[in-house]
Amino acid sequence: MTKAVSVKLDDADRERLALLAEKKKRTPHYLMREAVLAFLDREEQRLSFIEEAEAAWADYKETGLHVTLDDMEAWAKSKSGMAVPAWRKSS
Repeated sequence: MTKAVSVKLDDADRERLALLAEKKKRTPHYLMREAVLAFLDREEQRLSFIEEAEAAWADYKETGLHVTLDDMEAWAKSKSGMAVPAWRKSS
């Protein structure tokens, strides 16, 4: 079930929305809905990333287990057949 939600915009923003909707041949409602859905997707992904990073940090603090950059590069090289970039070899 869908329910209406109101969003208060000042006159300038309402005009911008109306002009964009007209140029894109869409309704202002469609553009607002798409904007909200894009925001929700982006923020949910961002929060998921942060939660995963915090869990990984907690795991590291508890176990001390980690992967070094050299180990990661060796693994990536073995999987992709790519050599380590020249700029990385000099360090």
